[in-house]
Amino acid sequence: MKRAPSGARGFTLIELMIVVAIIGILAAIAFPSYQNYVTKTRRADAQAALTGFATAMERYYTDNRNTYEGAAEGGADSGKPRREVFLSEAPLDGATKYYDLRIVALKPSNRHRNSYTLEATPKNAQTGDGVLRLFSNGTREREKDGVTYSWDE
Repeated sequence: MKRAPSGARGFTLIELMIVVAIIGILAAIAFPSYQNYVTKTRRADAQAALTGFATAMERYYTDNRNTYEGAAEGGADSGKPRREVFLSEAPLDGATKYYDLRIVALKPSNRHRNSYTLEATPKNAQTGDGVLRLFSNGTREREKDGVTYSWDE
């Protein structure tokens, strides 16, 4: 067996193990941060979609004799929005959708003609993130595990 020339240098096994351990520690810290960033980005897409949805509802209100009635599929007052009103999933572009958008009717009364609640319900990788709501009066909330937060929290 030949010996390496006395001037040749290399890495020892311990040096390689230390490098692998450092990479593992960095990955253990970075990956959860990345996952949190991705979740927040998807939530921001859904919030932007709800804001656009609210704009579409106001346009619908103006075009339909000052009423929100019939904005959902099949002319209903709640459910997925009709295609000509707004899209039913967010993000609006891209193949993978992470939220279902829908109109939620208020209690049966004359009030629902002049107000609405829009919801974005998480699905796929966002499941468990909490339901986003946008009310016709501009109130924005996120409900997760039975607790209601502002969108900004």
